[in-house]
Amino acid sequence: MSSLNVKRLVVVVLSQLIGALITFLIITVGFDSLYLFTSIQTPQSVTIQEYGYIYFAVTSIPIGIIIMIWMDRFLETKILPD
Repeated sequence: MSSLNVKRLVVVVLSQLIGALITFLIITVGFDSLYLFTSIQTPQSVTIQEYGYIYFAVTSIPIGIIIMIWMDRFLETKILPD
């Protein structure tokens, strides 16, 4: 495996992990902080089980793809065509 392929694999895996972490923070911290920005009177924390595993995946994969685009640009892995 060439060094570019290893670099690409690292970018894909790392971006999806960061996307999952950001999604986790949005669900656990962000949903709990909604009362600060909306008219909700009492904050309600949400767990991943309540949110749903499929919804978690459907939320975290696009966030990971957006992060992958930026990582591809700055690390010059050429995953996406120029």
